[in-house]
Amino acid sequence: MENMSELAQQLIQFERDHDMNDNEVALGSHLTVERIHDIKCSNSAANAEEVELLQRFMQSK
Repeated sequence: MENMSELAQQLIQFERDHDMNDNEVALGSHLTVERIHDIKCSNSAANAEEVELLQRFMQSK
């Protein structure tokens, strides 16, 4: 996991802690499932808006 971004690691831990899947995170954060996958797999970095949406969603739970 050391090659993953901090956000990707946070997303994975969040999903484990809250028993959620990528679909539920996508719905709650208003991002696409594909985008969640890309961020978690470190295929591409999240932009500032995506980071804000994901952090806001994770903090709401």
